[in-house]
Amino acid sequence: MIGYREMRIEDYDAVLALWKRCAGLGLRNADSWTGIDRYLQRNPGLSFVAEHSVVERSGEIVGTIMSGHDGKRGYVQHLAVDPKLREQGIGTTLHDLCMAALEKQDILKSHLMVYTDNLDAQQFWANRGWHMRDEIETMSYIAGEDPNV
Repeated sequence: MIGYREMRIEDYDAVLALWKRCAGLGLRNADSWTGIDRYLQRNPGLSFVAEHSVVERSGEIVGTIMSGHDGKRGYVQHLAVDPKLREQGIGTTLHDLCMAALEKQDILKSHLMVYTDNLDAQQFWANRGWHMRDEIETMSYIAGEDPNV
């Protein structure tokens, strides 16, 4: 059986290990212990884990989703399900928990980013009502990086 609960910083090592097992999930410096701790504190009640609840594997984290908001729009990231346990509804349940938590905070529109070559993720999100935006481009700025390199 799989249980679901709010993500805690104490989950960090297990969560990071799961993320590293999931192809198509980008990790960056902001995904450090400090960065995730700051994110969870800033966005309480909006990030979740799925974990085994059977005795021999109790507490093993097999899925994650993180979200936050700016007061107007939600931002979803790091939905990950152990590759061996996909197609069992874990990702859908995490998605639904996350969307319900955002809606409780009156956040009705959310965004996420998916790599252009991650077709499985694109299909997953499309199957849950998300749609690609082709009228906008994403731009990023990283402090301390030379934009001419």
